[in-house]
Amino acid sequence: MSTICAFHRALFTSRNVIQSGKGGPRMSKLVPQLFSSFNTATRRNFHSMIRTPLRSTPKNTTSQSWRLLPAIRKSASQATSPALPEYTQKAIGWWLVGCSGMVFGTVILGGVTRLTESGLSMVDWKLFKDMKPPRSQEEWVAEFERYKQFPEYKYVNEQKEMTLSDFKFIFYMEYAHRMMGRMVGLTFLLPAAYFLKKGWVSKAMKPRLAIYTALIGFQGFLGWYMVKSGLQEQAKPTDVPRVSQYRLASHLGSAFLLYSLFLYQAFNHLLPASKLPNTHLKQISKLRGMSHGVLTAVFITALSGAFVAGLDAGLVYNSWPKMADRWIPSDLLSHFPAWKNFFENPTTVQFDHRLLAHSTVALIFGFWLMSRRVPLPPRAKLACNCLLGMVFVQATLGISTLLTYVPTHLAATHQSGSLVLLSFAIWVAHELKRMPK
Repeated sequence: MSTICAFHRALFTSRNVIQSGKGGPRMSKLVPQLFSSFNTATRRNFHSMIRTPLRSTPKNTTSQSWRLLPAIRKSASQATSPALPEYTQKAIGWWLVGCSGMVFGTVILGGVTRLTESGLSMVDWKLFKDMKPPRSQEEWVAEFERYKQFPEYKYVNEQKEMTLSDFKFIFYMEYAHRMMGRMVGLTFLLPAAYFLKKGWVSKAMKPRLAIYTALIGFQGFLGWYMVKSGLQEQAKPTDVPRVSQYRLASHLGSAFLLYSLFLYQAFNHLLPASKLPNTHLKQISKLRGMSHGVLTAVFITALSGAFVAGLDAGLVYNSWPKMADRWIPSDLLSHFPAWKNFFENPTTVQFDHRLLAHSTVALIFGFWLMSRRVPLPPRAKLACNCLLGMVFVQATLGISTLLTYVPTHLAATHQSGSLVLLSFAIWVAHELKRMPK
């Protein structure tokens, strides 16, 4: 602090000398003193010196100069961690909401594509060439002839003769799904480049953008990797050509993960953190941990639904709550080795999905009861209530889909419901997150 005082005294004296017009020899002495004081100050930790408590006031220092110290402290702290304007964070938040909405739409369209058995209509994958569908009659005929070389056409044509117009329908379904996937990439990459150029992206956000980019690219790879499995010859001529349930679950799971990351980060930008009460810290800590369990349960249950879809397991036992008048079906472990039943036996896969769904409903109901005992902020209460209401809607949709032999509209709505339920679980986890100190 003595260095600062000397620096101030040198400045004050030099000003008086200049005003009096008697600068000659005295200025030659003051200038070296001025620079010496400045160099000494810069060699030290100027920021920490300012923050040191002041014990005494130098006699030769004016009171006005000491009034500037709070402003200096404030400007120094802002220089170490510059804050981005609020409108930039809102813009990034709404952009992430748009990205999550695009992923939502792509997942639903993908589900409809699978339910209409359209996913194997495009037998190759080219990033740019696929963006242009057949236009002339000759191009459509050539595309149809390529499709005829693969197992799905042979199987479907034995059941019912497929016409060119039938092929056009399934082709456009798969084409729309692929184009939607490309739109997700453009919706993310173009604004991301703009925000990076403008300097609106925080240092902590930049690694997340890299993760999102990698996930989008990996998702496109998984999509073609999944379709490729359905274009291979089946082990038995009577087997229905379908994609691998393992690859389908990976494709759907990565889409759900990308959607979750987009939505949670959007909440971070758009919803200011609510202050949780300090009087129930233990209960809130348990509730926070339980919210993560709820989120995991919802995600795993949705992932098990991908195995149900991949094996058409929803058409095996179309009764509820029992499975063909039995609580535990007789063919539950009919495959060998036993672990394969959980992934390749349609009966076991449906049984597991039922069990996970029932457990998720019970877990969310218990979570809701526990949340009623804690004085949560209004927005957190609303999130918990929405989560409880949606889990009962989703359970009703699942039972209705099963009892009506999986109609396309109900099955697609059930898949949409899983994403809505996941969204509410993410919202609840965000509302109960630990506040940074």
